[in-house]
Amino acid sequence: MAAVPLDDRGLLLGDGLFETLLWKNGALMLVGAHWARMAAGATALGLPPPSEAAFLEVATAAVQAADCVGERAAVRVTLTAGSGGRGLERPAALAPRLFATAAPSQPPAGPASLVVASPRRNEASPLSRLKTLAYLDNVLARREARAAGADEAVMLNSRGELACAAAANLFWIDEGALCTAAPETGCLPGIMAAQLRAAAIGLGVEVREVREPAAALERAEAIFLTSSLVGARPAHLVGRQSSPHRLVEALGRAADAL
Repeated sequence: MAAVPLDDRGLLLGDGLFETLLWKNGALMLVGAHWARMAAGATALGLPPPSEAAFLEVATAAVQAADCVGERAAVRVTLTAGSGGRGLERPAALAPRLFATAAPSQPPAGPASLVVASPRRNEASPLSRLKTLAYLDNVLARREARAAGADEAVMLNSRGELACAAAANLFWIDEGALCTAAPETGCLPGIMAAQLRAAAIGLGVEVREVREPAAALERAEAIFLTSSLVGARPAHLVGRQSSPHRLVEALGRAADAL
């Protein structure tokens, strides 16, 4: 794989985007949706979006280079603003850089334990709705969760509302309804999250996008996380236990079938 130059704006300034896809059964899962999110994000950042063909090509090449064709693998596709001079201004002639990596990725074992972390999601930032390279808040939140003996961090926004997990979208069930953070909380619009919201509606389940404090998780019937790599993973707050829930199991099967 070609090295990223030291003047790359993604490396120096976080000027770029990424997508993480699942490779399963010899194919990239939901590749069109991942490409569309990156293309929309690039347009929002003022970057030329990659073509869907280029996106697919680098992702597939990464799987082959990592010798993961016959395995379950995580594939990360990264787009940067390319090389640039010193300072914040981009060069007049942009030459974005698109590349990908892949590695084996096994499905998670068992429910995830959660703690509410202190790093907050900035719902006022336009970047909160984009999957940019600026992920240090999430890194610190995950580090704090692991230090507390949990698998994953729950992130609140600056108003103290539930937003997301460090590397997943957050769902919970309240009085039979499927709840998740409203876009105004600063949560990232997840690819798997959208698929499972649609699956829940298809099952006749009420879906609510809400602005709730962390206490909503304490009274929830069930909690689960979603991402392209974990599907629908049951979760519980540290110190509590999760019991199987019919809706979570149904959505897990829906995720596996994608």
